[in-house]
Amino acid sequence: MSTPEVRIDVVGDEAAGELLTVRRAAFVSEAQLYDDPHIPPLTQTLDELRADLADPDVVTLGAWIGPRLVGSIRIGREGTKATLGRLAVAPDLQGQGIGTQLLLAVPERLPADTSEVWVFTGQDSVQNLAMYTKHGYEHQYDQAAGDLTYAYLRKILGDDPEPEPSD
Repeated sequence: MSTPEVRIDVVGDEAAGELLTVRRAAFVSEAQLYDDPHIPPLTQTLDELRADLADPDVVTLGAWIGPRLVGSIRIGREGTKATLGRLAVAPDLQGQGIGTQLLLAVPERLPADTSEVWVFTGQDSVQNLAMYTKHGYEHQYDQAAGDLTYAYLRKILGDDPEPEPSD
């Protein structure tokens, strides 16, 4: 299946309701996987989401197909560290590369002095872990939060070795 034509851009307050809907729809499968309907993406209120969108240390990127918001990723920044979260794709479009497009759009939105990017996901979220690993994120540690255990992965930026000269 070909990847649809997707536009990636910053999500503003005008799309907050649509963003909340996309995230909730996307995270139902995670809630089912962990048998926990109270995971944060499903319990966040519209007011909390609007406050997050207004936070100067947070950027939320959205993926649109035409006028429809179909995915998002949250980037929190603290000093030279960025933390990704809430990567979500509308259920009817999952598996078509939209999550990967969002993930790959992150570096160009980071300040130049960003040295590392962290991401966390449930330790049983095999597809998420595989996607992050495929794109250079390395598992660092697991941390329990209530009944859930999150896997934390990190990618060091600007650490690509020089290509070997060919003979």
